[in-house]
Amino acid sequence: MDIHKKVDVLSKSAAFDCEGPPKLTREQRNAQFMTNSVAHVIHPQRGKIPVMRTMQTSACERNCHYCPFQAGANYRRVSLKPEELASAFDQMSRKKLVDGLFLSSGIIGGGVKAMDKLLATTEIVRQKYQYQGYIHLKIMPSSEPAQIERAARLADRLSINLEGANENRLPTLAPKKDFIKELLPPLYWLHQNEHQLEPWVKRPSLSTQFVVGPAGEKDNELLTTVNRLYREAGLGRAYYSAFNPIRGTPFENIPATPKLRQHRLYQADWLLRFYGFNLNELPFQADGNLPLTTDPKLIWAKHHLTERPVELNRASRSELLRVPGIGPKTATAIINARRVGQLTDIEHLKQLKAQTNRAAPYILLNGQRPGYQLSLL
Repeated sequence: MDIHKKVDVLSKSAAFDCEGPPKLTREQRNAQFMTNSVAHVIHPQRGKIPVMRTMQTSACERNCHYCPFQAGANYRRVSLKPEELASAFDQMSRKKLVDGLFLSSGIIGGGVKAMDKLLATTEIVRQKYQYQGYIHLKIMPSSEPAQIERAARLADRLSINLEGANENRLPTLAPKKDFIKELLPPLYWLHQNEHQLEPWVKRPSLSTQFVVGPAGEKDNELLTTVNRLYREAGLGRAYYSAFNPIRGTPFENIPATPKLRQHRLYQADWLLRFYGFNLNELPFQADGNLPLTTDPKLIWAKHHLTERPVELNRASRSELLRVPGIGPKTATAIINARRVGQLTDIEHLKQLKAQTNRAAPYILLNGQRPGYQLSLL
């Protein structure tokens, strides 16, 4: 099999990561090879950028029950040497098909050996091909501290998939992985050891991923773990992947997780990350899950703001962020507008990009409740 076909196969395998299926431009669709390897990520400074998303190998000795290329599965196994993969990326970069690299791998011979190959590939991309752009590098389970330190010097983003909500749920998903001993330590390493990086080395962002549903975990378990990692490990982002059964895996007969559950988890996650909510303020039901029917921020507002609406002309930024329909950018716009004069008109709020029908039941404008249209939902 030639290198282009290998990259195509490995990129299809990498698409099982939950950061989204490949979305191609016309130029990419018309390219002669490797079209499946193009995905998009959101860069903090540059917005959406096209990246080459691929794996070092689809061979794996682990037996994760949801994974199509688990050990023993009837799945096409393909591997690339570090120089082959680095060269393929360089070709795509020079053709302007991609402007970043997302690199993961199956595990053969242990996590340390797998991580060595990922690092070798990344070093060739950085040193031989002098690529200075975006690289997202997966950290393999059981990676050694020296490997994590090297990865931190090479990549813009590091991630390790926890998959399960905690040590009690992971064995159902991935019996050969150890939550406490091999998955959590790399997530904490960067926060605890970033002083080892030279001042001119930019600290990479850190992310993780969960498979939602088949292990029976509750939303409060997932968000408890994530909230702790945001506070203690400097986690930048968590991804929640709604489980979808794949034929030929041990989980092929387990029902798919509703996409709406994934959506509610992301909404609650944003309340923790950007809106100043505490974990105990999230509206978990008695069974530990978030309601599927309603936005968690709206549920909170109905319980806390219906009888005590927020006066937008005096509210602090944190108080503004509690109002449905007001996000961080709108909160800043409201604070800036107040420096010019009083907010007295709902139309003015629309100009500030507030979702006024969502916000109106929970606010005051100069002491008055604004008129609004009741939602039929």
